[in-house]
Amino acid sequence: MNTAKTLHSMSEGTTARVTALLNDGSIRRRLQDIGLIEGTPVLCMQRSPSGDPIAYLIRGAVIALREEDSSKVLVE
Repeated sequence: MNTAKTLHSMSEGTTARVTALLNDGSIRRRLQDIGLIEGTPVLCMQRSPSGDPIAYLIRGAVIALREEDSSKVLVE
């Protein structure tokens, strides 16, 4: 059973593993550079009051990503 969802749809306090990046171009490379590669665990830490961006804990660093970018990262 495939339980893939997007990074943006995660609830605060939940952890998931990256399964795929659907982004392309320079943003894909930038996400890979910060450690978003297949198998990486990601913790959804906090949503901003408006819901965008969202802070994630990725390989020991807190990174804020916009919905435009996080909605193209698949996790399970």
